[in-house]
Amino acid sequence: MGKIKGITVTLYEKTQTGTDGFGAPIYTETAVEVENVLVAPQGSSEVLDTLNLTGRKAVYTLAIPKGDTHDWENKKVTFFGEDFHTFGEPVKGIDAMIPLGWNTKVMVERYE
Repeated sequence: MGKIKGITVTLYEKTQTGTDGFGAPIYTETAVEVENVLVAPQGSSEVLDTLNLTGRKAVYTLAIPKGDTHDWENKKVTFFGEDFHTFGEPVKGIDAMIPLGWNTKVMVERYE
């Protein structure tokens, strides 16, 4: 049996770089490579439950490695050659209570 290993996911972080003429913020996206992220497809019952509760169709759940300090809430991510958008608040567990290398989960939907 081999080791569990995740894939590299591109996370797009937004940084406010100024404001426009109406006072609305202007953002710049910076691509950050995050290694060893597990990607699990949502089951049909989870897709329906999430759709009924939030109005969004969850496609995958990402498991984020322990020690990661990036903000995963409401972000654009790219993997498998496609763009996705995280939604919902990331759920984080206690590092010492989780035996493997991942402690945070976040759901993603297709990015359009």
